[in-house]
Amino acid sequence: MQTPPRRPVLVDPDEVLMALARNARVPVPLLRRLLHHRGARDEAARWRSDLTQQLAEEIDALGHGEATHALACNPDLPVGMKRRLVRGDDASVRSALAGRDAPLPRDLVEAFVADRSAQVRQAAAANRRSPSDLRARLATDPDPAVRAALAQWWTEAPEEVRRTLLTDTDATVRAAACATYFRRLPHPVPPADLHPALLADPVTRAGVVAHLDLDPATAHRLAADEDPDVRGALAEHPELPADLVALLGRDEDPMVRVKVFLRKDTAESLREVIHAGLLAGSEKTKMDPFDADEEDVFCSIAMMELRIRIVVWVLEDPLPYVDSPYPAFRRSAAAAGDALPRTAIARLFEDPDSEVRKTMAAAVSVLDPDTAERLERAHEENRKWPGSPADNAVFPPETMRRFATDPDPRMRALALRDPELPAEFVERLARDDEARVRREAAAHPNLPAPSLLLLLGDTDLRTARAAAGSPHLPHEAMEAILAVAEL
Repeated sequence: MQTPPRRPVLVDPDEVLMALARNARVPVPLLRRLLHHRGARDEAARWRSDLTQQLAEEIDALGHGEATHALACNPDLPVGMKRRLVRGDDASVRSALAGRDAPLPRDLVEAFVADRSAQVRQAAAANRRSPSDLRARLATDPDPAVRAALAQWWTEAPEEVRRTLLTDTDATVRAAACATYFRRLPHPVPPADLHPALLADPVTRAGVVAHLDLDPATAHRLAADEDPDVRGALAEHPELPADLVALLGRDEDPMVRVKVFLRKDTAESLREVIHAGLLAGSEKTKMDPFDADEEDVFCSIAMMELRIRIVVWVLEDPLPYVDSPYPAFRRSAAAAGDALPRTAIARLFEDPDSEVRKTMAAAVSVLDPDTAERLERAHEENRKWPGSPADNAVFPPETMRRFATDPDPRMRALALRDPELPAEFVERLARDDEARVRREAAAHPNLPAPSLLLLLGDTDLRTARAAAGSPHLPHEAMEAILAVAEL
């Protein structure tokens, strides 16, 4: 193997140094030199899982307090360093420590629960690792923001804690304790004896609707409520009378209508009207966002809901919905995977909607390479919902080598998922015109060191970072980077 050049050309040395600081293969002596670069120091402080107490103290000292918050955000920080940071005056640092999803000694949690800063106590309230008896103390915290955080995050709190929060004197706390959305699952069920009071309270009304034994009079009263969240919660209630299903299906609020659309008992004629209206508003938002009114924006949000929702009642009986006119139902049917007949699976693999095809590919236990390739070539990428049909496929080596010379850059990038791809293919892909391909090549174990060093100077900064973070970057290359940066 060729000896890599000693001084690589770096388009953006700062970005390369920051990525190198996160590279787990960097030896401690080199890491110590990296710590003299501010950006690299912050990256190491926040992301390295192997920091010792001594290294953490060195970072803190070199940063003059600037890296302290980054250290506090590191869930793998040594306990001794956490104790040291807790004694500091910066509430944001203590808050970061209190909110990390990592085991903490009981005495530290006690300190967070009793901290003078509400910001710290709020973080402790949200932390699911806080011991229950200590966390329960926050139900009577003097700051309502802390109590509200506890209500939203501790969904499995003991009943006495939930009762305390549901009957809190502060409206924001009651609203958080009886909401339509919580920060964690499962959503809590309010005690039945509190239902009348929660229904009478405007801030808890929407949250309690789902738990009511719904009588016709109450249903009609709620259907006329001025709060769309109340009407929306009502639209999902399984005991909703048919006349109110029809009424709410024509509600002025698109988010109410979409919930009626998703009901099993909604008349198909009404479902069609709802979908057409939501689609029209959503399309108007796409064409000219500045000309779209508020309802159009909410139509777009409603359609987004349909893009991600798996409808449970469709999933439970998927076959009738394989040919549904609505992608949301076809995608929910596809989620049934191997439970579907082969003919249905084949139809869903041919679906015009890319997300339906991707769902079908992810749901089957075995996806044959030919089908996976065909789906991958037709797949429409979506940044909001990443992933692709190939994620659930195993391609033979000869197929991956064919992908390496494919005209489609997505397929060339896919070839680099094969850890056994020969070096000559990887080296050629590291010089690809498409940055996404070079970026994938940067982390490949078979990329020759000289080519990897060249990628450190790539004009695409994400590629340069990938090269610096590669576990296969030679130590001599790391030394060369530090030499260029004069560290």
